Amino acid sequence: MVQIDDKAYFYLLFIIPVMILLFIGYQIWRRKTRRRFANPALLRRLTPERSRYKSAMKLFFFLLGLLFLILGLANPKIGTKLETVKREGVDIVFAVDVSKSMLAEDIAPNRLEKAKRLVSEIINQLASDRIGIIAYAGQAYPQLPITTDYGAAKMFLQSMNTDMLSSQGTAINEAIELAATYYNDEAQTNRVLFIISDGEDHSGGATLDAVELAVEEGIQIYTIGVGSSKGGPIPLKRNGITESYKKDAEGEVVITRLNEDILEDIADDGDGEYIDGANTEEAVTLIKEELLQMDKAEFEAKQFAEYKDQFQWFLAAGLLLLFLDVFLLDRKTQWLKKLDLFNEWEDK
Repeated sequence: MVQIDDKAYFYLLFIIPVMILLFIGYQIWRRKTRRRFANPALLRRLTPERSRYKSAMKLFFFLLGLLFLILGLANPKIGTKLETVKREGVDIVFAVDVSKSMLAEDIAPNRLEKAKRLVSEIINQLASDRIGIIAYAGQAYPQLPITTDYGAAKMFLQSMNTDMLSSQGTAINEAIELAATYYNDEAQTNRVLFIISDGEDHSGGATLDAVELAVEEGIQIYTIGVGSSKGGPIPLKRNGITESYKKDAEGEVVITRLNEDILEDIADDGDGEYIDGANTEEAVTLIKEELLQMDKAEFEAKQFAEYKDQFQWFLAAGLLLLFLDVFLLDRKTQWLKKLDLFNEWEDK
C-alpha cells in the first residue's frame, strides 16, 4: 500500500502545463522573429549545427525531472509491515443506483454525481467502520466487498457510471439481496445498508419482500433520495455533449422525477429512515449522528503498521533528468547526425 506524506506539494504540478504553454508561445514568437530576419532556408545554412528538436527534448527532460522532484517532496511511502488490529465499528454497505435516470440534471451536476459525492462525504466522516459498495440498475453488481480501505472505496466509487451495467431498469430488490451477502460476521449486530437512488423501481412488490428478509437478518436500511419532485429529462450524450433526450414509444421526452414514496416505504419497513440528499451537508450530518448512536461491534482488521520513505528515488531521478537537461546542447549530436533520424541533415 502506498501512502503520500504531504499531498499539498501536488499543487506544484500546475507548473508543468504553464511551462508547456510558455514554451509553445516562445517558439511561435521566435519563429516569427527569425522569419523577419531571414528566410528559413538561409537560416538553416547560417546555423547548420543547430537542431530543430533539441529544445523540445530539453523541455521534456526538464519537466520530467520537475515531476520527479515534486513526487519526491510529496514523499511516497510503501507499507512494509502488516499487523492485525482490533477495531470497533459498523458494517455499512452503499447501494448506488446507476440507471440511466440518474443522468437527469434536475440536481447539479446530475443525480449520479450527487450520489457519489454524498457517499464520499459520508466515508470522510467514518473512523473505524467497514464499508462495501454495490452498483445496481436492472441488476446488482458487487463493486467493492466489505473493507476498511477507504481510499480504495473512493477510487471504485469515482469509477461508477451508467454504462457499467448492460441491463437497464431499476431493481432495488436485487441490490438489497446482494447486500445481504456482504455481512459475513455473524457476531456483527449493526448491519447498515444505504440505498442512494431517485426512487425509480421496476421490481414491484419484490422490493418490500427483499426488505423484509433483510430486516430478519439484522440489516437496517436507510434510503437517500437524489433528484427533485419537479424532475427533468434524461440527456443522451456523446463525448460529454448532449445530443438529445430519452423519449418514450410515442416520441415524447421522458421526464424522470424523484419518487420519495418508494424510498420512504423501504426505509420504514427497513427500520431505518429516509434522508433527502438535496443538501449534502445536512444529509451527511444526519447520517453521522445516526451512526454514532449505534452500538459498535469489535472485529479484526489488517493494516500497515510501518511505512518506508521512497522520496530519495524520486529526488535522484529528478536531479539526473535536470542534469541531462543542462548538459544537452541545442546543437546536433555528431553520432546522431550521422544516423540522420529526423532528416535534419539533408541538403535543402
